[in-house]
Amino acid sequence: MYLVTLSGNFLIIIVVRFNSSLQTPMYFFLSNLAIIDLCFSTTIVPKLLKNTISQDRTISFLACATQMYFHLSLGSTECLMLAVMAYDRYVAICKPLHYNTIIDTRRRLGLAAGSWTLSFSFSVIHAVLTFRLSYCKSTQVNHYFCEMPPLLQLSCTDTWVNELVLFITGAFFTLCSFLLTLVSYIQIISAILKIHITKGRLKAFSTCSSHLTVVSLYYGTVVCMYMSPRSSHLPGQDKVLSILYTVVTPMLNPFYGPVPRTGLHIPEIKNKKREEKIKKEKELTVYFQLTEIPLI
Repeated sequence: MYLVTLSGNFLIIIVVRFNSSLQTPMYFFLSNLAIIDLCFSTTIVPKLLKNTISQDRTISFLACATQMYFHLSLGSTECLMLAVMAYDRYVAICKPLHYNTIIDTRRRLGLAAGSWTLSFSFSVIHAVLTFRLSYCKSTQVNHYFCEMPPLLQLSCTDTWVNELVLFITGAFFTLCSFLLTLVSYIQIISAILKIHITKGRLKAFSTCSSHLTVVSLYYGTVVCMYMSPRSSHLPGQDKVLSILYTVVTPMLNPFYGPVPRTGLHIPEIKNKKREEKIKKEKELTVYFQLTEIPLI
């Protein structure tokens, strides 16, 4: 599974980088998601494989803190990036003539940089609060890797501050991102249903259905993991949920995402050509008006 994740996401990054026809906002955000998934899986799987093969399941305190920090940072970045991609699809389908104006180079770079910066900044708070606690109950983490909820269970001090900060940031990154994604797709579906041509409707649905599948799987597992009461969790539930959103989702993203290929007619390419055609027609009209000679 890890090799599939590496090869699939590497392929997307390379194809988007070197294919000039794919230098569009949609594939820019897709390549960002591929980088996130690549790093996200790499923070967990190599150490997990090493522990499984060598039977040595120890991890140093610093390594545990580092793993937890990057896991939180990359997971939060993916939440925001999925919401950004949903907004991108909303603009492409619901406001196609204004797409290149709304999602210009400056804005798409700002959305991507903001997602990375916010996520890595807020994760510092969690890492500091978590590893300032006293751990005297046990040194064995009942989990596949160093994740915050299992670590909090080992602390012998009060963790209400950690849980409060986790809930607030979780509501911001997960719920707000999910609501933005949900609103975007409600608008998208509403616009698609107004399309009278069946072929156009199916093409629009295929553009977004793959992204909606990934969004549902990722947000669903993260909400169950971080936003639901700990008392409602079944034994072993956290381990299954963690594997789903840290290993399975990064592996499936390259297959469920839009497939880069030459000659792909996506909305923003069509809109750009349409805008260029309208501009030429306007310039031609102005030229004829200026050169018109009145009859005497």
